[in-house]
Amino acid sequence: QVQLVESGGGLVQTGDSLRLSCAASTRTFSRYHMGWFRQAPGKERELVAAISWNSGSTYYADSVKGRFTISRHNAKNTGYLQMNSLKPEDTAVYYCAADTRWPISAGTTTWGQGTQVTVSS
Repeated sequence: QVQLVESGGGLVQTGDSLRLSCAASTRTFSRYHMGWFRQAPGKERELVAAISWNSGSTYYADSVKGRFTISRHNAKNTGYLQMNSLKPEDTAVYYCAADTRWPISAGTTTWGQGTQVTVSS
C-alpha cells in the first residue's frame, strides 16, 4: 500500500501562490494516477485536479482552471500542485490521492494526511 505525505500548505494572502508537494513511499509511483482534493469546513471533499500516470491526461475543476497546475516527477516519486492567484474560497485542507484507476474519484482508498491552505482576504 502506497503512503502519501503532503507538504507546502500555509497561510497566504489573496493573490499569492503556493506549491503543494505529495511524496509517495513507493518506487512504483509511476503506476498510479494522482489527484488533489480539498475539503473546506462543512463541505464535501472535492476533486481539484488530477494527472494520469504518464502526465498524458489532466483534469481541473472549473473553479481552479487557469490558476492551478498539477504535475508530477515520477523519478522523484512526487506530485505537485502549483496554486496561483489564490482566493479566500480556496481555503481548505488539501489531500493528495493515488489510484490505479482513471479517472480518480473520492472513492479512492489511498490518501495523504492533508495539508491546510488558508487564504486571507
